[in-house]
Amino acid sequence: MDRIVVADDHPLFRAALRSAVEKAAPGAVIAECASLAEVQAALAEGATDLLLLDLKLSDSEGMAGLTRIRAEYPAVPVAVVSASEEPPTVRRALTLGAAGFIPKSAALPIMVEAIAAILSGDSWAPDVGAPGPEEGDLEARIASLTPSQLRILEGLRAGRLNKQIAFDLGVTEATIKAHLTSVFRKLGVHNRTQAVILAQSIDL
Repeated sequence: MDRIVVADDHPLFRAALRSAVEKAAPGAVIAECASLAEVQAALAEGATDLLLLDLKLSDSEGMAGLTRIRAEYPAVPVAVVSASEEPPTVRRALTLGAAGFIPKSAALPIMVEAIAAILSGDSWAPDVGAPGPEEGDLEARIASLTPSQLRILEGLRAGRLNKQIAFDLGVTEATIKAHLTSVFRKLGVHNRTQAVILAQSIDL
């Protein structure tokens, strides 16, 4: 029996997603969440076959929630569900490890199709074409980061100190410093300020 977590801070849209899940995976156990904290608690309860994640929750916005879940639960497939349907947003979510991207404007049958495809192990997203050279270069650099390094970059963007990021990740400050060297090298930047500017440009 599938276990699926639905995360959206709007009750009406959670109900729409629940309806799509019930059609795509009859009999599935469905957990509804309104915040990233609730998502983390739900995922900690047991094996999850799919997380449907809105990009804008009460305690998370942009790609931060996706990067955090990918770092903490790399085995859980995550499908982003968002009203932000611009091609760069779709491509960025997929680059950061999303198994799919479902626009909120999609009709119910399309949502059902997408959920069923992702549950079967396929990827599903609207056709948004290829990125331009500059965007493609940025996506390649972001894709080279590990989930832990993405969380460190998220911490930098939030203005957290090395020791605070180390506490968040449960590692030593020396480990964070070592990771930062690799993060800067992969991103092609030389310091924290440049890394933060880059993180802001991708809505991390």
